[in-house]
Amino acid sequence: MTTTTEVRTRKSTTVRFFSAPPVIRAAFTVLDRTAPAIAARWAERIWFTLPHQAPTARPIPVPGGHPFTLDVNGTWIAGETWGTGPAVYLVHGWAGHGAQLGAFVEPLVARGFRVVTFDAPSHGRSGPGSFGPRSSSILEFSAALTAVVGAHGSAHGVIAHSMGGAATAVALCDGMSADRVVLVAPMASPESYARQLGTALGFGEATHRRVISRVERRVGAPMRHFDVPELGRAVAMPATLVVHDRADAFTPVSDGAAIAAAWPTARLHVTTGLGHARLLRDPAVVAEVVDFVAG
Repeated sequence: MTTTTEVRTRKSTTVRFFSAPPVIRAAFTVLDRTAPAIAARWAERIWFTLPHQAPTARPIPVPGGHPFTLDVNGTWIAGETWGTGPAVYLVHGWAGHGAQLGAFVEPLVARGFRVVTFDAPSHGRSGPGSFGPRSSSILEFSAALTAVVGAHGSAHGVIAHSMGGAATAVALCDGMSADRVVLVAPMASPESYARQLGTALGFGEATHRRVISRVERRVGAPMRHFDVPELGRAVAMPATLVVHDRADAFTPVSDGAAIAAAWPTARLHVTTGLGHARLLRDPAVVAEVVDFVAG
């Protein structure tokens, strides 16, 4: 691994994917002591439900695209393509949508690439996931990406934001191929976010163990299957650029550093002052990402 900017990581970083009003925290505190199974069932529902307000970037509309729809396991996935040439896929994050990565479209098309975006299940213009509206998962993101690549041609590159990075890593581990991958503000492991959920809602170890069990049962896979650093140790990953900001309050910069340290093919670039979402429209970041994808 090489780094363009050094970063010191911390084991404990405050992030804000989950929050709860005091009355909810009080209810979870009581349930954690008296009925942890009920608390875990409630927490599982919160885990998989899209928030009303999320750490997302503003959309960047790009004219001239060709819309498409695709049936993925009974869910209609909406997407759009631009240009001709080798395909580069853009993958949004949790509670986002494909238009948020619009700043990459025109520079990639100008370099001779065909750009493909899509909205994951329960996101944007796509239909609801298997558990209904406002509900999705990393596996549904990953399945949608794999299906879109299958329909639109092999991936020269994938540019993925936030949880979309974890979904991309899962797809690569499960057999999808790509020549180059860019992970922007990626999430390293949902296990750390299970702990964050517990802190936000106010439950302890008894409920936490049950939450993990329920999550694994719902997705049909152990939590370690979504640990992005470990996935890079398990299989050969393509050349990868990891971009993360020191001021990211949603996925800490230590997540990006952990991925870059574990993936032998990864290079880490750390920015300052862009946070979680402005990375997607910062001209310098966009130029570096496009240059990397173009090789």
